[in-house]
Amino acid sequence: MEAAAACGGAGGLKMSAVREPSPGELRWKHVVEIARQGNEPPPRRVEKSDAEWRAQLSAEEYQVARKKGTERPFSSEMCALFTPGRYNCVCCGTPLFDSTSKFDSRTGWPSFTQPLEKGVVAYHLDESYGMQRVETTCNVCDAHLGHVFPDGPPPSGLRFCINAVSLRKAKADE
Repeated sequence: MEAAAACGGAGGLKMSAVREPSPGELRWKHVVEIARQGNEPPPRRVEKSDAEWRAQLSAEEYQVARKKGTERPFSSEMCALFTPGRYNCVCCGTPLFDSTSKFDSRTGWPSFTQPLEKGVVAYHLDESYGMQRVETTCNVCDAHLGHVFPDGPPPSGLRFCINAVSLRKAKADE
């Protein structure tokens, strides 16, 4: 819980859409269980050399997505972007999140309550900085996305706190 408090809570939320909980919806206990026992196999794999990632990504995208960096809070307009659509991995293009699960957490990073589908996001226990939290990565290419916390809005109670530079908003025709 300390990690969740350090990144801010989800009070005063602006949700892009209201939806009913689904029976298979991910909850905090499931996230921790997956992080401890192992992630689902990815739908596909994308692997490139470090030189190939450097050539493909901007310096900031590379630092965050490939070297597990963090962008400055409130540095992206994506936090306030609530138009319908999907958010893809900046490295491999895998669809990761949908605008229907996006909300304004007021933490300075885009926040979502659920990934788009099972198996696209991987979970890793992160016990750095004297706290326990769960790192999220793209399960297809291992790009660092951010972290997930148990202080999100109902019905899932999850807050996927994602670096905007790790995402690319899909065009309407994608």
